[in-house]
Amino acid sequence: MEASEKPQLELDDATVRLVADRLVIERLEIVDERAARVVRERAEIGQAPAETVTKAVEIGARVLDSEETAVNVDYVRAEFERHAGALRRDLSKTLEDGDEQLAERIATSFDPGRDGSVPKEIEDRVKHALAEQREALLKLFSADEGANPLFDFKVAMVRVYRELGSRQQTEGEANRKRIEELTKQIIELKERDNADRRVADEAERGTAKGRTFEELVHAVLEGLAAGNGDAAHHTGDATSESGGKKGDTVVEIGGAVGRTLANVVFESKNKKLSKNDAWAELNACMTERDSVYGVLVVAGDDKIPSGLEDFTEYQGNKIIVTLDRDDPDPLALQLVYRYVRARVLSAGASDRQLDAAAVGAAAEAAIAHLKRANRVRKSLTNVTKSADTARSEFDDMVADVERSLDSIEALLSDAERD
Repeated sequence: MEASEKPQLELDDATVRLVADRLVIERLEIVDERAARVVRERAEIGQAPAETVTKAVEIGARVLDSEETAVNVDYVRAEFERHAGALRRDLSKTLEDGDEQLAERIATSFDPGRDGSVPKEIEDRVKHALAEQREALLKLFSADEGANPLFDFKVAMVRVYRELGSRQQTEGEANRKRIEELTKQIIELKERDNADRRVADEAERGTAKGRTFEELVHAVLEGLAAGNGDAAHHTGDATSESGGKKGDTVVEIGGAVGRTLANVVFESKNKKLSKNDAWAELNACMTERDSVYGVLVVAGDDKIPSGLEDFTEYQGNKIIVTLDRDDPDPLALQLVYRYVRARVLSAGASDRQLDAAAVGAAAEAAIAHLKRANRVRKSLTNVTKSADTARSEFDDMVADVERSLDSIEALLSDAERD
């Protein structure tokens, strides 16, 4: 019944029947080497020939159907390209015309020199907006009430600057007074320093109060000269034959009892000279006072010229000795006076029978003993000063202990009362 209702296709002796989605093929012979080889190879590996033939028919049907579909697609593509080409040409022409119009409209709208153009309108609107913002900001920051965000800051800054100005004015007035006071003190100190310098200069020139050390030295020399038959003259203010005033005291050896045998000049200095200045000073004194020997008397060990020593004979006719101005011990000056007197007398005794070698040896021994005696004297002075210092420190320590004990006793008394 089903076979009679479906169409049947006959090809030679074979019959192909279509039944729903199936094909029924009877007595069909296919002459194809490749198909026969494939069916044979599949049969050898265990696959049924009917299954292989069925798959070959299915695959072939799909290929045929695909080829027909591809033909239809190619046709559609060709028709589309034909119509799309015409559409493209029409659209290109339309776009070109529209581009020209659009470019013209854009150029017209964005022309900055034309009123009503976009840039002109933007510029006007920006200017207007900026002017409005500027006015709003000026109104906001110029307001004197709480609407101004800087109102509190402005008030605070005004107050700070007023206080700062007032404080600076007060400090300036105080500084002015302080500067005036300091200026006055500086002037006073300067005047005092100038006065001290003037006094020192006067002392060096042998005038007014500055003649104290010079007069002190002369007084000692005058006493020594009187005890040895010599004559001491204070020449600090006297002008020499050459017109100078060098040399403070001139001692005439033997001048008090007879003929003057030689002159010895003494120069008193209350300041420290350099080595060259010391020799220049003594040479000038000896020249102006016609003296054969020069003695430099300085007011303390700190006034000895640098590089030189006291109680040391230099150049055969010069020597330095110290006389402490605050504690004038004349012993050193007395020894130097006797040494210089002996040296001068021995030098002038060439016309008498005198053992020059013995005198020279005695002079060297004397100067050596002078140096040793001076060292001992300085040591004793230092020991005395050290002892005084130690005693003072000891007294201070005892006083500190007594104060500490007094404090302890006071604390104990307070504790007992409590």
